[in-house]
Amino acid sequence: MAVKEYYTPTHVYFGEGAADMAGKVLKENGATKVLIHYGGGSVVRSGLLDKVKASLDAEGLSHVELGGVVPNPRVSLVREGVELYKKEGCDYILAVGGGSVLDSAKAIGYGVYGGGDVWDFYCGKRKIEGIEPVGSVLTLSATGSEMSNSSVITNDDDPDMIYKLGIKIDYGRIKFALLDPMLTATVPAYQTACGSTDIMMHTFERYFHQGYALDITDELSYALIRSVIKWTPVALETPDDYDARANLMWAGSISHNGLMEAGNANPGDWGCHQMEHEISAEYDVAHGAGLAAIWGSWARYVLPEGPERFSALGEAVFGESDPVKTIEKFEEFFHSIGMPTDIKGLGLNFDEAACRKVALGTTFNDGRTIGNFKVLGTEDVFNIMMMASGLK
Repeated sequence: MAVKEYYTPTHVYFGEGAADMAGKVLKENGATKVLIHYGGGSVVRSGLLDKVKASLDAEGLSHVELGGVVPNPRVSLVREGVELYKKEGCDYILAVGGGSVLDSAKAIGYGVYGGGDVWDFYCGKRKIEGIEPVGSVLTLSATGSEMSNSSVITNDDDPDMIYKLGIKIDYGRIKFALLDPMLTATVPAYQTACGSTDIMMHTFERYFHQGYALDITDELSYALIRSVIKWTPVALETPDDYDARANLMWAGSISHNGLMEAGNANPGDWGCHQMEHEISAEYDVAHGAGLAAIWGSWARYVLPEGPERFSALGEAVFGESDPVKTIEKFEEFFHSIGMPTDIKGLGLNFDEAACRKVALGTTFNDGRTIGNFKVLGTEDVFNIMMMASGLK
């Protein structure tokens, strides 16, 4: 077996009131002037942004703001952030929001450190060699970006040709994360459900791979998925339930920090994520919903490659060892929390041409394959899209 790495340097502060520590933690990390990066109006309306700024003021830290991050964060705002950071002489970035804000903040950090056009890093023209320091105040349990090495950005330069590309590199592991579960209590039910779906999918992507699987890592994966299934309905029914919010927040962090692949032969499949990135770049759907819409079709398509993995998962989570029924059980859960399980559930009506376009976009016009549990080419992706669209 090859040597595997597990690297999680992010300093986590977990519990109610963690956001109040922003100024103190930034000062301890050597910050003097901070770019506060956030999304829409929710952090303003809730008073969180004012609370964070007051915390920085109390420590004598200067700060500037850049809001406007949207789901599927845009490179145009990243470029604006790079210029603002340099113009104002900032030395730290504080992301206040969910995964999209964190992805955008990491991209700004890459752009400042590396110079030139930040998109060059995402499309592979240049190699990342460092990042400006980034910390976060998390407001959504979903992407796990607060402890992961990932950042995904959408290029909106040309509205007729939109690209969504990601980077996985350990420079992207941020310095600290302030995790207050109660900051997620005001998240709309749909976004809570999307977030829980994304958490499960991050675990699925690592669980489904070919090669050696460490038993304890599998058991951790089962426990995490059971926890999300248990606590998501509670969070939807009683949004201010601390136990529900805390369990989902920590599940989001550890689902994507590398723990769920530790010791395994391969880092996972990631085929669903690659396909969904193409769909959300083109149609701007919520990431978690997009994943739920295609996962069942992907699962049925790849099932012959390893039905025993589906059986083990179903037995551990539902007490159901039949692999087909296991897939159905997960789809039933997605339905129960308001998630789609096909393309029509996203409000989209794909024809054969649309399925072909997603397939070609996913494989970069036949320039790559995706997946590990089953390696997928353009025709495979096309077939999965046809299945998810009810056309096959």
